[in-house]
Amino acid sequence: MDLSKIKTLIDFVGRSNVSELTVTEKDVTVRIFRTPDQAASTAPAQVPEKAAAGPAASSRHASANAPASTIAVKAPLFGVLHRAPAPKEEPFVGIGDTVEEGQTLFIIEAMKVFNKIVAPRAGRILRLTDVDGSEVETGDVLAEIA
Repeated sequence: MDLSKIKTLIDFVGRSNVSELTVTEKDVTVRIFRTPDQAASTAPAQVPEKAAAGPAASSRHASANAPASTIAVKAPLFGVLHRAPAPKEEPFVGIGDTVEEGQTLFIIEAMKVFNKIVAPRAGRILRLTDVDGSEVETGDVLAEIA
């Protein structure tokens, strides 16, 4: 399956009410899905998000013990997380940095497509995941913004 066909499928899911689409062509399967967070990316975080991370959160994710005024930035898709724009370059953000809404925080590489993960609001970075160059799952907490 070529990249233009994948891009067309991604655009279709983005424009429609479809929440998940799986397409198999020959021996390649593409799975595209939209989480409720993507539909309302500017909505403030709710308290249940913090409770969902709870004590079962692994050490590779940001802590769930954040003040109520924080918003968790979660991975919208499965892929390889990159904290910098290129190897041997400085990360997009660090702990304590002030970010603007829409500023790039990470890149997630999925099927050779690089997806920018942006700040949903302006604020200060309280916590960052220690994952870099490894896989993240959909819903993993990548950062917390106060």
